Amino acid sequence: MYTHYFGLNDKPFAIAPNPRYLYMSELHREALAHLIYGIQRDGCFILLTGDVGTGKTTVCRCLLEQLPEDTDVAIILNPKLTAIDLLKTICEELSIPVPSESPTGKSYIDALNRHLLQTHAEGRSTALVIDEAQNLEADVLEQLRLLTNLETDTQKLLKIILLGQPELRTLLAGPQMSQVNQRITSRYHLQPLQPEDVRIYIQHRLRVAGGGTRRLFTDPAIKHVARISKGIPRLINLICDRALLGAYAENADRVNWKIMRKAGREVLEDGRPSFFSRRFVLITVITLAILGIGMPAAWHYLKTPALETFIKQWQPLKNSTPEANEPTTGQMSHDASNAATDDRQSIPKTDQDTKQQPSSVFIDQTVSKMETNPDKEAVQKK
Repeated sequence: MYTHYFGLNDKPFAIAPNPRYLYMSELHREALAHLIYGIQRDGCFILLTGDVGTGKTTVCRCLLEQLPEDTDVAIILNPKLTAIDLLKTICEELSIPVPSESPTGKSYIDALNRHLLQTHAEGRSTALVIDEAQNLEADVLEQLRLLTNLETDTQKLLKIILLGQPELRTLLAGPQMSQVNQRITSRYHLQPLQPEDVRIYIQHRLRVAGGGTRRLFTDPAIKHVARISKGIPRLINLICDRALLGAYAENADRVNWKIMRKAGREVLEDGRPSFFSRRFVLITVITLAILGIGMPAAWHYLKTPALETFIKQWQPLKNSTPEANEPTTGQMSHDASNAATDDRQSIPKTDQDTKQQPSSVFIDQTVSKMETNPDKEAVQKK
């Protein structure tokens, strides 16, 4: 729809793995070089891994176009197969006839071995490419390892290229796959595009589609798609394709930041950066820096003599408040203890206690009674 509007010959951001649109960044050139090295240097297993949408299949298609004509290639796109189905698929891809009416695993291997020896005698080589290899079962990988035993005295007869996601590396690193892992002669992990490569990637695809040197995307729009796509080419294609369609719907001559933001939300549901985006990280770093400087300064201020003097001056004022005059729990306990002691002292003494008192105390008590009770005779005379 928008190709004629923008003067393009083809859709520049189709997600089909077209080698013509392959942007050979530094990472993609290294990946292709590893594959070519593994094919030419009598490799056994060649491993290419990468995240979803990073361009593994496109790099492999570019490799197949650069292979010499004397190389026979068998491609397996669906690795969800049993060991017998794998052997059957390889023979079908290489057009190997299997004479038995009810073939077994041995009949497939024998037919494949005869074919490889014949093509080797004719000066031809054979390669097997398996995409989405992270879905291979353990017994299928073991069968592939046994196929690499088909060899002559000088070289291997079958070269196997495994393309897969990062889970494939985890699978091969397991103890059960140690024999397969040791036979990998070339391996490479394809990383997403760097932010500075996203601009070149977009311009490259527009130029291949017939757009020339025209800039159909503004700088803010390119920066936004680089951030929300995280450099994954497949996501860049999806978002840019939707953005060009949005610009066509709005009769705009270029894709600006607003259109790109809307396209990102449609493709990625919201198109917003993740929680740990650059802006959030920047704010977090600044906050931690402020706390790191402010906390030691506050602690140093708390230890200054001026603050200690202020606290001493303020403390008497605090003690003079009504709350300070209220008895505390400790004071109430002390008063209760004193009251109990006074009660014990006011208990009348027994005769035994009186006998134990000193004589001087007894005399004083007698005189006191005489003073309070005068002689009855004196009262009668009066």
